[in-house]
Amino acid sequence: MQLKKLNDKSIEQLFEAILTLKDIEECYVFFDDLCTVNEIQSMSQRLEVARMLGKGNTYNQIEAETGASTATISRVKRCLNYGNDGYKMTLERLGR
Repeated sequence: MQLKKLNDKSIEQLFEAILTLKDIEECYVFFDDLCTVNEIQSMSQRLEVARMLGKGNTYNQIEAETGASTATISRVKRCLNYGNDGYKMTLERLGR
């Protein structure tokens, strides 16, 4: 729990703000103000990489389909294997 170690009120405020969003449209509005297009694309790419790793896709398949670097794929795989199960929890809730 690396973020938990920060124990930062501004991070808690950010997460609380995200939890107030009611639908996809509100997410688009909020994240458009908060993040750059590249930041959003990077986050969504990592989530897709996690989904594909969970389905058993190879690095080559993931790289070809998502454009993710092998470094990104490795980092996501490390989180899946040794992280806090955030990807797994979220993907299960999404039914993916």
